[in-house]
This record gives sequence, structure tokens and C-alpha cells, in this order.
Amino acid sequence: MKFTPVLDKGFAPAFSAIEDFQKKVGESGQKNKVVFAVERNDGYNYIFELDAFSDGVNDAYNIKIADRLVKSVLWIVGGYKIYVAGSRVLYEYFKKAYSIDGARRFDTQFMSGIYEKEFSVVECDYAGIPARKTCFMPIGGHFDGCRIGFDAGGSDRKVSAVIDGKAVYSEEVIWHPKLESDPTYHYNEIKKAFKTAASHLPRVDAIGVSSAGIYINNRIMAASLFVKVGKEDFDKKVKNMYVDIAKEFFAPLEVANDGDVTALCGSMELKDNRVLGIAMGTSEAAGYINSGGGLNGWLSELAFVPVDFNENAAIDEWSGDYGCGVKYFSQDGVIKLATAGGYQFADGLTPAEKLKVIQKEVENNSPLAETVFSDLGIYLGYTLPYYAMFYDIKHVMLLGRVMSGRGGEIIINKAKEVIKEEFPALSKINIYLPDEKSRRVGQSVAAASLPKRRE
Repeated sequence: MKFTPVLDKGFAPAFSAIEDFQKKVGESGQKNKVVFAVERNDGYNYIFELDAFSDGVNDAYNIKIADRLVKSVLWIVGGYKIYVAGSRVLYEYFKKAYSIDGARRFDTQFMSGIYEKEFSVVECDYAGIPARKTCFMPIGGHFDGCRIGFDAGGSDRKVSAVIDGKAVYSEEVIWHPKLESDPTYHYNEIKKAFKTAASHLPRVDAIGVSSAGIYINNRIMAASLFVKVGKEDFDKKVKNMYVDIAKEFFAPLEVANDGDVTALCGSMELKDNRVLGIAMGTSEAAGYINSGGGLNGWLSELAFVPVDFNENAAIDEWSGDYGCGVKYFSQDGVIKLATAGGYQFADGLTPAEKLKVIQKEVENNSPLAETVFSDLGIYLGYTLPYYAMFYDIKHVMLLGRVMSGRGGEIIINKAKEVIKEEFPALSKINIYLPDEKSRRVGQSVAAASLPKRRE
């Protein structure tokens, strides 16, 4: 590595760790092909191969790398079934890990809930790996009429009133959805945002929502915004919340993951496809617009994808796993690095308020704050090549509160420097930072284009 984060010298980039593993396997003379398939709804799947050591040669090393790769695919693509061909040792590891009491029990329970299927790990020979089955889903691009676009972030909610593709009103309002156990709070705040936007429109023809979480038929299947809400209230009052509120406006509704809307926003701005959108805010949200201008039907939950293979890396409190994107490309990443550099925050500040403190520091040319954002740029520069293993990337659009102001400029410039020096073949990727307003409210405007109007 030519670049090492000053405040996180143990950082072990995923791409480099895999590259080093493959080199050592090749030099060992004891190479073995392992094939994995991760299957999700309707038989759609993602298949990949790994050159590993033969069983019994270096099992612990095989397990470490395979574990990180499979987890990455699971959260990028989604799935509830893993096929393993070519290694009994790896099959037995994954069979145990992805069980109710296993090391990956969080992932197991989460995916089972999303797809409403029991999670399973299947051993097979190479011929038993299912045939590749991919998906294409159109998204957005509807600009006609009077529309409401809503973006539900973890620290602030944004709404835009849009007429024929032009925003006539936008606002940001601080809220605290992750601290509230009563879903009435969420309902009232969302409805208030819709009403505010509607007051700036002659009528409401359609409502588009960009929201953190996973959605099926506009129903909320999982979302960190409601992390404090109990299961009974979630099932009764949360799952259909957006649908119920939209009914009060007598308008068609479309709800999409905020990461997918980030990518859509980039595609609209650039008038091009193959866009990976990454929003760095309360968490790391991501989405991807493929070469056809649609979605792959993937989860793209990069917050849970391991980007640091250092086993002593920061732990994500929700999943209990180490080195995941949420601790690197979010306000948590800023706070983590600032704290490592010795910065002492005042008592009682929320994470969003702590981020603002460091952003104010960097505007005042604080050396520590500059180092924080430079280190985030190093993280990004070494992580984008890992993402490029799964996504065909032409553009990367960066959004979210972390990218605001001078700190965002430092992040993007350092990331470009890392890629130019370390991964010249990827230098053609356009890492794109929109203007300040688009960084903050661009998703709500793009969200407005999600639904079709009623005929």
C-alpha cells in the first residue's frame, strides 16, 4: 500500500487482501477451484469462483477470505441460499456460520426475514451449481405533472415539490427516527413533509419516496429508521406506513431504497448509465444503475459489506461484524477517525452534531479535521476497486451529509489520487461530486420521478 490512513494504520483493504490471497494460492502449487452461488427470490442468483488452497492445506486462510467474499455478495446481491462446490471444509464452515447460532446469525436472520424463506447452505459438485439467472428492473425517469419527492435520512428528512421535472420547493428538517419507539412519530413527521410539499403544488399527481431500508411492493420490510420500534408495532403500523400516508393524497406511490435513488440521481445528472451511487450520511447507502438504465434487483446494502479485512477493525453495533462499510463511509467513520486522533467531543452531542463539529473544524483549516477527511478518501480509493469486482462502474456519484463542504472535496481528491497511483486501470472511472444543493436534496428530487402518473 502506498497510502495508509494516518488515524487507522491497521486498515487492510478488501481488494488488496484478496489479491494477496490469490497470489499466495497460485504460488503454493496446491490450488483448488471453489464455486459459490448465492440465490435470492425467483431463482435469481450470483455465481463466482475462488481459487483457494486445497482442503487441509491452509483452511483458516481459506475460511477468512471466503467468509468476507460470501458476506459481500450476500449484502450486495441479496439471497437466502448459498451453494458451495469444490470444498468440504468451506461448506462445513458456511453451514455452521449461517445458522441461528452461528457467527453470521445476524445475516441469516435478516435475509430470512427479507425473503421470507429459511436460510440454507447447500453442498454440491460443480455440475450442481444452478444456471445463472439475472434480473432487470426499470426505475424512475417520470417527470410529468406535479410530484412530491421525499428522502428519509437517519438524521434529516428532505422533501421537494416538483413540477414537470423542476423543483419549485425543497426543504431539510432535522428529525430523530432512530431514537423513537412510537411509530406515530414517524407517521406524523412523514405526513407533515408530504403536506408541506403539497402546499407548494396546485395538485399532487404522484409521490416518490427514497428511504433507507428494503422495500417490496412499497412495503417496508426492514429499515434502520425504525430500529427502536418493537416487532408488533412494526408489523401493524410500520410496514404499510408509506402506502397509508399516500392514500390520504389520492396519488400513486413508489418507494425505493435510498441507494438506488442516489444512483438514479447520478444517472439523471450525467445523462448516462453504469452509475454507482453512494450516499454517506447516518449510514452508507448505495445503489446502481446498470448499462440498460435500470436495476439488477440487488440489495446493494454496502453498509454491511466488509471493506476492511483487519480482524481488529471497528465493529458495527447492529450486525456485530467487523470492517463493514457503515464504519467507514458515514458520519460514524468521521467520528471514529476524529476520536482516534484525540478529538474530544462535548458531552450529549448526537452523531449528526459531532459530524457538523468536524466539518466546521475542516472549514477552519484544522490539521486533524483535514486528516480525518483525507483518511476517508484513502478508504474510498482502496474500496472502489473492490466494489468494481461486482459492479460494472463508469461513474461514481457521491452524495450525503458527509460529502458536504470542504471535507467532501478532500475525500474525493484523495480517492482519485489513490486510484491513479494504485489502480491506474480504474482511473477512467468518473468520481462525481454534484453541486452542494444536489448533494443534500438531490435524492428527494430524483425520488419524485419514481412513480408513473395515473392514466
